[in-house]
Amino acid sequence: MSGNLFGTIASRIDDPAAPFLTLPDGTTISYQDMIALSGQYANALARLGVTKGDRVAVQTQKYKECFWLYLACLRTGAIYLPLNSAYTTAEVEYFAGDAEPVLFVCDPDRKDDLTTMLSGLGIGHVETLDADGTGSLSIRAEQMSPSFDTIELSGDDLAAILYTSGTTGRSKGAMISHDNLRSNAEALVDIWRFTSSDILLHALPIYHTHGLFVATNTVLLSGGSMLFLPKFDLDEVMKMMPRTTAMMGVPTFYIRLLTRDDFTREAADHMRIFISGSAPLSAEIHRSFTERTGKAILERYGMTETNMITSNPYDGLRKPGAVGFALPGVTVRIADPETGSVLENGEVGVIELKGPNVFKGYWRMPEKTEQEFRPDGFFITGDLGYFDDEGYVTISGRDKDLIISGGLNVYPAEVENALDEQPEISESAVIGLPHGDFGEGVTAVVVASGKGSVNETALRSRLEGQLAKFKTPRRIIELDALPRNTMGKIQKNVLRERFKDLYAE
Repeated sequence: MSGNLFGTIASRIDDPAAPFLTLPDGTTISYQDMIALSGQYANALARLGVTKGDRVAVQTQKYKECFWLYLACLRTGAIYLPLNSAYTTAEVEYFAGDAEPVLFVCDPDRKDDLTTMLSGLGIGHVETLDADGTGSLSIRAEQMSPSFDTIELSGDDLAAILYTSGTTGRSKGAMISHDNLRSNAEALVDIWRFTSSDILLHALPIYHTHGLFVATNTVLLSGGSMLFLPKFDLDEVMKMMPRTTAMMGVPTFYIRLLTRDDFTREAADHMRIFISGSAPLSAEIHRSFTERTGKAILERYGMTETNMITSNPYDGLRKPGAVGFALPGVTVRIADPETGSVLENGEVGVIELKGPNVFKGYWRMPEKTEQEFRPDGFFITGDLGYFDDEGYVTISGRDKDLIISGGLNVYPAEVENALDEQPEISESAVIGLPHGDFGEGVTAVVVASGKGSVNETALRSRLEGQLAKFKTPRRIIELDALPRNTMGKIQKNVLRERFKDLYAE
């Protein structure tokens, strides 16, 4: 049997006429249409000289055509390389130079600028996609036959390269195989109970693991369908939600839904599941959502290199602040970051894992790849966490976010949870800033909830009753909003840079 993920997708289609994707205007694209369209795009790639193992880089806004291109890459054995649509030409130059794609696909208004840069790297094929289907690659595909024989592959062959966010150091290309994607999607279909009856509200970007692999592949392997939104628009989400059974989002989605008076228990009653990921969901938002809707958000945990790792249970307690249990087939352990010794429940250490979801390494970085794996094959995530007494995994923060103040470790998530429980605080980020006496000063940056004023002295006094003194923030700074990247993750590196001189004499 071929290891090609598309072969698995095609084999699971029970009803070719069933809808796969529905657009906001009501236009429906069936599974049969999906096979034909991906075949046309696969033939277009072949005509452009794309073959097995070639990289196809894509930097566009979110269009339905991107799905056909992704699936075409699977069918031809090409390696799909999605890039954040917000990257500048200078940033793209690094990725293109590193991955050396044979084809670059972009928005029409970026073509001239990118072509000049790409030609200097020896990349000659630049095509376009756009919202109305008149991009040059779409026009090529329209002229092609829908029939395409999906090529035979090993499950270890690469399906995609996804670059890590690069918040520190050089961005790394995580090599994701067909087996990595298939095993993860099959596990999610199983534990989240997705079926052909499900309709997913898809408002996530598709240059990232969450929207491209978690959402799309789970739908494809379950035979379900999705309502397609080019971006998260609160009015459109509220309008389309009555037609859906499931939603995947980042915490910001749920925070914004809670600002709507019409997002009521009745509005959410028909929904089977709400799933959150890509950034930590505060326990307060989790509780507020449940109080409003009667439904508990299902939080899960994953990363670019591994897709999904753990999930709160579908049946059973979905613990606020916890990310649940390891997925089927995945082994998770907590280890001492320095020695690698496995720790007991309740002890904070680095999260490590092994399983069929773990990537094949970093593109053209064998030394870096070797550094990120233990001798017994466990991948070192760099995330800090612990198992509680019931076996749930809780994330304490990234190791780079660990604060060492006066020689004592402070885990930001613990302080953030205490802050988020205060009625006047909507959300918070805790960082370490240079401090003359303590090395790092624990510092909180908060956004007000509107339920009373943020009084730094009063807040610190309250926190001192909940936290050890060395964990209590030395300063609490109020902002209108916390800086976030496009996936909703708080950019603590931006906060550290902005307030780096706070404790300077």
